Amino acid sequence: MDIGISTHGHGPRTLVLVHGWAMHGGIFAPLIAALADTCTLYALDLPGHGAARASSLPLQPAAVCTALHGRVPAGALWLGWSMGGLFALAAATDALLAPRALALLSSTPRFVQADDWPDAMPRAQFDAFAAALAADYRATVNRFLALEVLGDVGAQADLRALRRQVFARGEPDPDYLRQGLDLLARTDLRAQLPALRLPSLWLAGRRDRLVPPAAQRRAAQSMPRSRYLELEHAAHAGFIGHADAVATALIALDTAPP
Repeated sequence: MDIGISTHGHGPRTLVLVHGWAMHGGIFAPLIAALADTCTLYALDLPGHGAARASSLPLQPAAVCTALHGRVPAGALWLGWSMGGLFALAAATDALLAPRALALLSSTPRFVQADDWPDAMPRAQFDAFAAALAADYRATVNRFLALEVLGDVGAQADLRALRRQVFARGEPDPDYLRQGLDLLARTDLRAQLPALRLPSLWLAGRRDRLVPPAAQRRAAQSMPRSRYLELEHAAHAGFIGHADAVATALIALDTAPP
């Protein structure tokens, strides 16, 4: 299986969910529960993750989008969380997928700092994380989970939920974890944003320690039909402890006037 796709819900709206680094589509369980009555949801397992652990497809947004042609509905609302935002942004330029709207949750067009992009992870910190992954990937993933909930008002409960889910579909392929870090390290989609004219929402956790809200606010300002919203008490994985608030924001995006 090149990409895993699990379908949930029975509502008239269609929503594609794209997970972050080291995760799988099952991580969206709280959000799926909040939306199942109003949406039909397609939760992806990216190559090397979850049900697609044995995939040979590269973890590249363009390759993933091509592989999804005819497998998820055209004109869906796409939500990309963290690294998944890069895949959602790629879908926005794919004529066959043609999302009707985008939601970027704790995501950013560039994950590593640059001279003109200070609100991101310092390059030295990112490189140290990659080196730690090579030495002990399971311990590194567990540390990453702790960072995802750090600062959230429900951090302990959210961390337990993440730890239950992360290996629930098997361990992610270590080579694909490295591919994911390489994707995060080198991707810069800032120049693409002004040309994206579909409705979009950049949804940030005010307490996010991995993707600063300021970066997401700047990204929203670069897109002509975009808005920015903060979840006051959320960290990086805000859809776990704040699923109802995220669901409300997605429905509002999907029902906004054209």
